[in-house]
Amino acid sequence: MLPCMTREPEQQIGVGTQDAFQRLWTPHRMAYIQGENKPSGPGADDGCPFCSIPAKSDEDGLIVRRGEQVYAVLNLYPYNGGHLMTVPYRHVADYTDLTDAETAELAELTKQAMTALRTASGAHGFNIGMNQGTVAGAGIAAHLHQHIVPRWGGDTNFMPVVGHTKVLPQLLADTRTMLADSWPKA
Repeated sequence: MLPCMTREPEQQIGVGTQDAFQRLWTPHRMAYIQGENKPSGPGADDGCPFCSIPAKSDEDGLIVRRGEQVYAVLNLYPYNGGHLMTVPYRHVADYTDLTDAETAELAELTKQAMTALRTASGAHGFNIGMNQGTVAGAGIAAHLHQHIVPRWGGDTNFMPVVGHTKVLPQLLADTRTMLADSWPKA
């Protein structure tokens, strides 16, 4: 039994149907699906994770870089290995509500994140963007955040298509350390 396990694994006879695919279980994703770490309302005091993360250590908060107005943090529920977000410290929902200084630093940290990801992982390209509002797909609409998702040639394999899941080969804490060490010097 592994140290992190609370009991011996048990064989589950008859679960699922036999087919040509092995099963890859990702129970950690259920926390996101069920709304763990999501705010109870739109205010900064309603449990906004983007407001509470900066009070943590870089390691505990998965923060890769802190700026004056904006910080870069690993996504706790990544679309791909190395998935970062640039987030203003100020609790603001809409891009048009950013100050000029916040907008400039958000752009600068995004550029630096791309450089760090290329250095650390050899990323070939990126998906960069923000979902403004719940109807646009924002998981946490009340606090603006920009996604920086590294991509590699051939990274769309059968797992996302057939298995509806991503395989992430590295722990988030290890990814955070690798990216922090690869961040361009100011």
